[in-house]
Amino acid sequence: MSLEGRFDDGVVRVGSDARQRYHDSRGYGYPLEGNEIALAPVEAAHLLYRGDLEAVVDAASGERLGFREFIAREPGEDFGVRFLVYADLRSRGFYLSPAAEPWVPNPPSGEADFAVFPRGKGPRDGEIAYALRIIGERTDIPAAELREGVLAVVDEESEITYFEIGQRDPTGTSGADITLPENCEADLLADRVVVWEPPLSLYEQTFYGQPLEGREYDEPTLQCSLLEATYLAERGALALEASTVRERGREVEGERFDRRLTVYTELRERGVVPKTGYKFGADFRTYADVESVENLGHSELLVRVHPAAYVFEPRDLALDVRLAHGVRKTMVFALVESNGSDGDAGIEWWSLERLTP
Repeated sequence: MSLEGRFDDGVVRVGSDARQRYHDSRGYGYPLEGNEIALAPVEAAHLLYRGDLEAVVDAASGERLGFREFIAREPGEDFGVRFLVYADLRSRGFYLSPAAEPWVPNPPSGEADFAVFPRGKGPRDGEIAYALRIIGERTDIPAAELREGVLAVVDEESEITYFEIGQRDPTGTSGADITLPENCEADLLADRVVVWEPPLSLYEQTFYGQPLEGREYDEPTLQCSLLEATYLAERGALALEASTVRERGREVEGERFDRRLTVYTELRERGVVPKTGYKFGADFRTYADVESVENLGHSELLVRVHPAAYVFEPRDLALDVRLAHGVRKTMVFALVESNGSDGDAGIEWWSLERLTP
């Protein structure tokens, strides 16, 4: 026998043996007195959709609502996209609840819509697989709202893409035992620097610049980017004023230069070699453990640099993550709080990867 619910004050109350039938066995809702439970609208809609709930009666109007009538009223903000994701994860064998009390005793913080439990677990088992946020493809995401968990994006044709979001801590061993040279002769050109007669180790072991001679060289003449040259000049490795090179970078690139220099510097200090990510549509590609250029492996990360106040468009996220996945790398976003090159205090690192639940 199917049961009916009563929609009142934002929840759907169901009596009779609802607790055993829906909550205890399948993780829907939260218990009230006796065997009564309260369902979130999305949970009630799913039970209506499956035919497990006969109808929902609107307490205000007395109207008896089936699935079609219930979802047409769209109870709650973004109800449509939330229902699609809820139904999809249920079909994949997951239990999930609204990320709020009293559905979940210790709900995840931030902008999460649902707490998703490990397969075989429910809301009272005290374990959450991940916090889930759901948006439509036209909903932008401020960088300040990024949290560890999963982002589900529903596109205009109701296809769902899941992204796993995590904090990243890029580290490596590159250049750990190498001492930089001092006062190498160098010339500042329009948008790069040429380093004359540098020690071989500057390129072959620490991977600065590119040889002017290409692959055929004995003692390479190095072409360095303005980022590389500023970093080296600040450490006395080049016979150039660091402030002059930095100012040229600002002239060429505008306010982006200081943000990118902040990230470049921090990566180098962490033992990671950043090289241009232009071919991949990113700011940098990175190498964590460079021993020699001759035995260079594949880069591991693609890094995009943004200001901390940046707002992401879901379509751009999809493009970035798809590209990184296609070239066997992980997309990382470096969010810079200020435009100064003063260490890692102003940088947050976030990684995004495609997820199949």
